[in-house]
Amino acid sequence: MSGFEPRRGALVVVVGPSGAGKDSVMGFAARHFSDCADIHFVRRVITRPSDAGGEVHESVSIAEFVEMEQAGAFAVSWDAHGLKYGIPEDVRRNVENGATAIVNGSRSALPAFRTSFGDIAVAVITAEPAVLARRLAERGRESEEDVLRRLSRQVPDVTSGPDVMLIDNSGRLEIAGRHFVDLVEKLRMKAAHPA
Repeated sequence: MSGFEPRRGALVVVVGPSGAGKDSVMGFAARHFSDCADIHFVRRVITRPSDAGGEVHESVSIAEFVEMEQAGAFAVSWDAHGLKYGIPEDVRRNVENGATAIVNGSRSALPAFRTSFGDIAVAVITAEPAVLARRLAERGRESEEDVLRRLSRQVPDVTSGPDVMLIDNSGRLEIAGRHFVDLVEKLRMKAAHPA
C-alpha cells in the first residue's frame, strides 16, 4: 500500500432562471474544452421527450426514472416544472478520481448536490428580465401562461456565497462563455495543484 489517494476533481453546478442561456453558455465551454479528457459535460436523465428541444439528455418515462432512482442510479435527483431530473451516479466517481464535471442543475437542488458531493462550485447564469421573457417566448416550448409562471417563480437566493459565481448572459454569448470557461479553468488548476 503506497497510501496514494487520487486527487479529487471538481463539480460545477450551473443554475439560473429559464431563458438565461445556461445551455448556450455550457455549449460554448464544451466547444472550448472539447479536447480535454478530464472535463465532463454531464448528460442529465429527464422525464421529457428527447425531441422536446433544448439540451441533449437521456429521455425516460416516469416509471423508468423511479425504478432507476430506487436502484441508486442517481447521485442527485429532483423534480421541477412537472419533470424529474437525475444526475448519474458515475459523476460522483469521476469527480472523486480527478475529473471536473459540469452539470445543469437547479437552484432548489443545490442542498442535495452539496450533500452528495461536498464542496461544489455554483455558476449562476442570469439575464435581465426583458431578455429572459424574450428568450422564453422565442424557444416556443411553453404557453404564455407557462412563461409568466416561470418568470414569477420564487426560488432560493443563491447569488452569494464563497462557492458561487454570478455570470450575466444578457449580452453576447462570448462574454458570458469566457467568464464560465475562466471559472472552469481555475477549478481545474486548483484540483490539479491542491494547497
